[in-house]
Amino acid sequence: MSDQKLEIAITYCRVCGFLPRATWTAQELLATFAEWTTDLRLVPGGSGQFEVTVDGDAIFSRKAEGRFPEMKELREAISRRLE
Repeated sequence: MSDQKLEIAITYCRVCGFLPRATWTAQELLATFAEWTTDLRLVPGGSGQFEVTVDGDAIFSRKAEGRFPEMKELREAISRRLE
C-alpha cells in the first residue's frame, strides 16, 4: 500500500438512529486503515442517510444502493484507492 493519507467521512441519519452503525463502521475502518488515515469524521445528517466518502469522493451511499454497506466492500474500495 502507498504512503497516501486519507480523509474519511461517514454521514449518518441521526433521526433514524444510525449512530451506532456509524461508530462501528468508523472503528472497523480505523482498525484497518489507521496508518493511512489523517481524519475520520462522523457527520450527523438526516433523511435516511448513510454515506461513506474518502477524500470527498463517495464510496458508498445507502440511498443509491438501498442497503447498508458490507465492511468487506468498504475495505476493498479504500484499499483500491491506496494502490
